[in-house]
Amino acid sequence: MNLPDDLHESVKMALDPSKTLNFSPMLRLQWEETQQKHVILYPEGMVELNVPSTEILKLCDGSHNAEEILVELESKFNQPGLRNDIFGFLEVAIENGWVS
Repeated sequence: MNLPDDLHESVKMALDPSKTLNFSPMLRLQWEETQQKHVILYPEGMVELNVPSTEILKLCDGSHNAEEILVELESKFNQPGLRNDIFGFLEVAIENGWVS
């Protein structure tokens, strides 16, 4: 597979629950009034997000790892058992280059 080095690295990267996560500085996470939801803006367009996805990405601020995000969101929403959902979304976010 002939991918650019930076893309190749993001595709190969698997979620390490202890690694601090950062939202990509090349993207913007913002509230979009016309859609009435948060979106990821990038040069070619945007991705509309649901509330859980937004909450996860807001915590990818360089000071939380996946385990900390899990604990914080399970506590915030008083809902245990979110590991598969949160870690699954983080894997997708890493694969898409939204998070590193």
